[in-house]
Amino acid sequence: MAATQALYDELLELWRKAVLLGSVQSQLGWDEQTYLPPGGAAHRADQMSLLAGMVHQQLTAPRLGELISALEAGEKPAGSDGVFEANLREARRRYDRLTRLPTRLVEELTRVTSLAQQNWVEARKKSDFAMFRPWLEKIVALKREEASALAGGGGGGVPFDALLDEYEPGAKAAEVAKIFAALREALVPLVQVIANSKKRPDVSILTRRYPKAAQVEFAKSAAAVIGFSFQDGRFDESPHPFCSGMGPGDCRLTTRYDEHHFPGAFFGVLHEAGHGLYEQGLDPKAFGTPIGEAASLGIHESQSRMWENFVGRSQAFWKHFYPQAQAKFPEALASVPRDGFYAAVNDVRPSFIRVEADEVTYNLHIMIRFELEQQLIAGALQPADVPAAWNAQYTQALGITPPKDAEGCLQDIHWSGGMLGYFPTYALGNMYAAQLFEAARKALGDLDSQFSKGDFVPLRTWLKDNVHRLGRQFPPGRLVERITGRPLSHQPLVAHLKAKFEPLYGL
Repeated sequence: MAATQALYDELLELWRKAVLLGSVQSQLGWDEQTYLPPGGAAHRADQMSLLAGMVHQQLTAPRLGELISALEAGEKPAGSDGVFEANLREARRRYDRLTRLPTRLVEELTRVTSLAQQNWVEARKKSDFAMFRPWLEKIVALKREEASALAGGGGGGVPFDALLDEYEPGAKAAEVAKIFAALREALVPLVQVIANSKKRPDVSILTRRYPKAAQVEFAKSAAAVIGFSFQDGRFDESPHPFCSGMGPGDCRLTTRYDEHHFPGAFFGVLHEAGHGLYEQGLDPKAFGTPIGEAASLGIHESQSRMWENFVGRSQAFWKHFYPQAQAKFPEALASVPRDGFYAAVNDVRPSFIRVEADEVTYNLHIMIRFELEQQLIAGALQPADVPAAWNAQYTQALGITPPKDAEGCLQDIHWSGGMLGYFPTYALGNMYAAQLFEAARKALGDLDSQFSKGDFVPLRTWLKDNVHRLGRQFPPGRLVERITGRPLSHQPLVAHLKAKFEPLYGL
């Protein structure tokens, strides 16, 4: 038993060093999106590539494989309480995945995506896909190579599944497509009846002037009230909102501002603060171990989408926050009743920008990206044809055609960062969020009453105890089933949307 413990301790020590080095790479990535001068892009790409290669070499070291095999063949330490088994399971999964990839490919992907993200910022500003196209072509070629290497090592699997597995462990594209189809079948009629409703909110309220300085103060105060710790985090501006957890005590949020569109920055901050609460809720003692991170990106997105929509767009939330909003933005909101504002921030209509989409149509945005990504990796769609394919999908699914690339295929940062396979986790996150929120209501009672009083502690604590602190002790599907008593289903999300939007639109 002592020998087993010694091997386990060595495994964790090697793993911690690799994760710590990876956190340095994360910090450079955050700096790249926030404060890096344009002239430093090439140098930063070299730095990121070097670090990515070093992390990869550490996590694929032969000694690590020997330790994992020895521990799998031996006895588990006394009193492991499942943590030993979970760490070993995740170490094996990660080691087997990474050893299929050559360090050369890891370094090149990191270098190219670092440069591509800088190019994407400018291409989006100019709405010029032709400017970004060469970088997308390089990225897709590299991601096809990565997917092929990973799928081949896994016994001839579907290449896109190998990319999806990076973000949602164990997920298969066919299974995701099946649950998306069920969700789409329920959403399309709901979208249609809302579109036909004569009861429409006055959304012009949201495009009045909301001074940037006041937006910063109001969004930051709301993030603090729901529980994000600014002692252990910070809040900055970037071309695309994101959250980056560097490690214990250091979590960073960003957003972007438009003085004539209130929801963009505010709900973006709630979204990223939801991610931040997860990062700050992880067990700091587990940092650097295989289970010391979020269960999956789908579970991570469940937290951001829950705080953004289930909490932040609720009547109860605005019972507490609306007087503060009126005080902060008197020019825009002084004469607007709370019900009018609530209806406006829950307006449902087809739109171009995913991060600003309403709760009902949002998942259609994700399904479009999911289809396009699969086609790109399979070779059925070439990067040069993305704008036309994107616009055709939007015309078919939402009845609108993007007038320019900045409102179409250039709007998201993900592909420039090589994150093909990430998008499905947003819709999975919505479904996870609905199921978890339903369970939280059963456990905590009248959440609406709590929110209306500005009390978000019960929900935050419940999520920390049931989701955050567990890290990767359980695979995502098992975690949700453990908490809610049933496998992931689209039905709780559909029930939530109907209960909320049918009264709003007099259906």
